[in-house]
Amino acid sequence: MVSSDQRRRQLAREKFERQQQRREDARRRTRRLTVVIASAVAVVAVIGGGTYLATSGDDGKKDTADAAASQSPSASPSPSATEESAPEPAMKIDKKATYTMSLKTSQGDIAFAMDAAKTPHTTNSFKSLADKKYFDGTKCHRLTTDGIFVLQCGDPKGDGTGGPGYTIPDENLTALGKAGADGTVTYPAGTVAMANTGQPHTGGSQFFLVYKDSKLPPSYTPFGTMDKDSLKAVEAIGKAGVSGGAADGAPKKAVNITKAAVDKT
Repeated sequence: MVSSDQRRRQLAREKFERQQQRREDARRRTRRLTVVIASAVAVVAVIGGGTYLATSGDDGKKDTADAAASQSPSASPSPSATEESAPEPAMKIDKKATYTMSLKTSQGDIAFAMDAAKTPHTTNSFKSLADKKYFDGTKCHRLTTDGIFVLQCGDPKGDGTGGPGYTIPDENLTALGKAGADGTVTYPAGTVAMANTGQPHTGGSQFFLVYKDSKLPPSYTPFGTMDKDSLKAVEAIGKAGVSGGAADGAPKKAVNITKAAVDKT
């Protein structure tokens, strides 16, 4: 017999999957429209006897899905809608080393360790972005308090649709074990994982901090582990709840990141 808690989690996952699918459908429609417009412009340019370079702006690749929709199929992070136009940063890290990402936030310091040997692309990308002060002045835009328990950050737009202009490959997806009959694995409290659009290899800059064991599909790169003090800080944010009293939305305790740094440890 399925318990009420299991049923609630199942419904939360199904809702997340529907939101993810709507987001992806909207993204594809936008891309198709961009291609049509670009083609039309090119034809006009040829007819006019001139040379015209048609490029799609940021709006052409923007993920228009509901910002509150989870980015992971059964947890809650919303996908990082990145514009896939720029190349992934060149690999510059020591793949055998451990790196620590430190975030100074309005709700206390949060830090997590990243194992470059297991997640080289993710670690390298985060160091590259932090070195460019990409995360400075951003906020953690999403908190979930039912079914899955995560705080989502890393979006410069603050609405779940922002990204760095490139995507990185999924990594370390088998680290949390084999999926159960429900298609999920447990992302333990303290885990830091990548948000994505629900499709493979679509991670950008958005990530989520798990503050309580959460069941999710093994589709979200687990790349970091918070220390005890950091986990307590995120737990306090989760305990305060979501603005307006919902179970999914902006955290009641605003989490503003003033400075982010990634250092080799």
